Amino acid sequence: MPQKIEDVYGNIKQYINKTPVMTSTTLNKLTESSCFLKCENFQKMGAFKIRGAVNALLNLTKKQKDKGVITHSSGNHAQALSLAASFFNVKATIVMPENAPKVKIEATRNYGGEVIFCGNKPLDREKKTEELIKQHDYTLIHPSNNWNIIRGAGTASYELIHETRDLDYIFAPVGGGGLLSGTSLAVKELSEKTKVIGVEPENADDAFRSIRDNRIYPSTNPNTIADGLRTSLGNITFPIIRDNVHKIILVSEEEIVKAMEFLWTRMKLVVEPSGAVSLAGLLKQKESIRNKRVGAIISGGNIDLTDFFAKFKGVENNSKQ
Repeated sequence: MPQKIEDVYGNIKQYINKTPVMTSTTLNKLTESSCFLKCENFQKMGAFKIRGAVNALLNLTKKQKDKGVITHSSGNHAQALSLAASFFNVKATIVMPENAPKVKIEATRNYGGEVIFCGNKPLDREKKTEELIKQHDYTLIHPSNNWNIIRGAGTASYELIHETRDLDYIFAPVGGGGLLSGTSLAVKELSEKTKVIGVEPENADDAFRSIRDNRIYPSTNPNTIADGLRTSLGNITFPIIRDNVHKIILVSEEEIVKAMEFLWTRMKLVVEPSGAVSLAGLLKQKESIRNKRVGAIISGGNIDLTDFFAKFKGVENNSKQ
């Protein structure tokens, strides 16, 4: 029998942070609604992904733990699985594309994961992962298309719903669909009147098209700043989203950047592009959410600020000359 979100939360809560729900008077005035942002950028390793990774590892057999686990990820799931594996003394091998953000590669290694690089196309990472599984008999912990990952991700909404109550909408980003699936399952268990809205970049719109046409479209050459949302729906996440999510909306690259800017300047929150997508969708739908109680999952804050600080140091050095 499937685990309830409440039971999953009870199992993982000692390993994760209970992240804050934040509000903004400016945002409420702008949308003429009551907005509640679930800030998973304050989660361990900087994103919601640790929730699912811990739940997945808790459900492994001893033999599977002894052999080790593997995944493919551009960053946040890579970090999450590496950190979660360190909690249980399990070897984690992470297949990452060569163009993954450097800050995420370094963090994955710092958490103890062994990084193996692959090509930059979505299918490259899957091919390399399959090769390594055949060689070492690792257990695959898929970034999204895994029931334990999905239910773990749903615990973010479990906390949000228990803290805010009576939400009319929850906005969540969608890439592979783990968070959106988990959000919709949590809502189904805890707050059936709440409508779940998925938000996806226009430049990586495979989930939108998949739900529209009732077939899974692969993500091919997605060109979006939201690097965590470049993956495709799977055979588990697709039907969950199809059956439980109210709709998926698309946002432009400009709208994503504006949402990031709002979070930085108005709320002093460092949020990565993928994490700001839900707010971008909320802002785009402000006419339809007027006078409503609205939640949004801010999924992560692992943005690479290396170039920014390098420029600042350059200015500082020049001022000393």
